Parts: sequence; structure tokens; C-alpha cells
Amino acid sequence: MGNSEIRFEVNGMKCNGCVAKAKEAIQSVIGVTKAEVNLVEKSAVVAGSADPQDVIDALRKAGYPAVTKP
Repeated sequence: MGNSEIRFEVNGMKCNGCVAKAKEAIQSVIGVTKAEVNLVEKSAVVAGSADPQDVIDALRKAGYPAVTKP
């Protein structure tokens, strides 16, 4: 897989602590090279070669349901 950016809709975040926890969860996924999480937009942009489903699973385990965005 190549290096690409994938956008996610991330639900359940209510504060900057949530953003930090979600970002930590994303960065724990093998293949993630960069993660940006936005509380206001309820979104995340993830760069790297990680499988999107692995990112979704990591966020769900952290308590933040997520789906990929077009």
C-alpha cells in the first residue's frame, strides 16, 4: 500500500482531552505516519499506509465511533 491520506468522521469527542485520546489511539495503529484530529469538525485526517479499518477499530476501542469520509 502506498502512503496516502484518509479522512474520518469521529464521534463522541467532547473536549481537548478527547482529541488527545483519539489521536493517541490513531497513532498506535501500525502504518500511521501522521494524525490530525479536529474537535469542531469531529474529524481526523490520517496519513500513512495503515488499513482504514484498523484506524476505525482503534478509535472504537478508545470510545470514539468513526467512519471513513468520502
